[in-house]
Amino acid sequence: MHDYLTAREVADHLRIKERKLYDLVAEGRLPVTRVTGTLLFPRAALIAWLEGHTSLGSELKGPAARPAVVAGSHDSLLEWSLREAGTGLATFFNGSGDGLERLAQGEAMAAGLHVAGEAGASGNEAAVAAGLPLQPVVLIEWARRSQGLIVSAGNPGRILRLADLAGRTVIGRQPGAGSHGLFDRLLAGVEGLKGEVRFLPKPALNETDVAQAVAAGTADAGLAIEASARQYRLDFVPLASERFDLALARRDYFEPAMQKLWAFTRTARFRDHALELGGYDVTASGDVHYNAN
Repeated sequence: MHDYLTAREVADHLRIKERKLYDLVAEGRLPVTRVTGTLLFPRAALIAWLEGHTSLGSELKGPAARPAVVAGSHDSLLEWSLREAGTGLATFFNGSGDGLERLAQGEAMAAGLHVAGEAGASGNEAAVAAGLPLQPVVLIEWARRSQGLIVSAGNPGRILRLADLAGRTVIGRQPGAGSHGLFDRLLAGVEGLKGEVRFLPKPALNETDVAQAVAAGTADAGLAIEASARQYRLDFVPLASERFDLALARRDYFEPAMQKLWAFTRTARFRDHALELGGYDVTASGDVHYNAN
């Protein structure tokens, strides 16, 4: 790269739109110089500004400010692996949106995400880019998971497809949870269905809560991963495949706790347990899908 970058080059480099870049300049948030009316960005100053975590919207705090906590969406395989790998990391699972916010505020070392994108694609990259703009964050694949409807054992209600939820009692997920967004998209795909579903007033806060509600007979169905259905010996109606990722600061990837976790994913024990849980594809675990420069 040249020592001075154009607005288009900086916008491409930071993965933001030029209009957003001009807004940041107008607010005095980016190092910039003007030459005969043209905006030029000193490359060295821009890098120093990013590495120094200059305040800009959601800001990643320094390593000392981030506790040894994995936040975000609940995942059975992740929860088990954090313990079995001896990472020493605690968990606070309260949905993808909450995890991303905690990561941005320095309240977690990593966040588990599964945000639904357009046409079944992952929306994790877009969520990280929007929630942590201009931050040195990486998004690493944890696993592909089978999402669908958990129903009673033997499926006595004959719920075989999404449209069969009409008139049924369903347990939803809290706003901000990845499953909440996915469920909304799926229901919107069947005209008039959402208005015919009876949602329980209190949403489930994780995958286990969904399975427990169905097992107890409180709900006829709920959206969750296949592993949760198997854990409670319930039936499962697959609806979608999704990518579950871990978002974390680039430097924290090299912390001992994280290195233990990723090393564990390369073991036969990890792969065998994923198979035992059911609904997991871990062949691409560790692949990097986003790396903000």
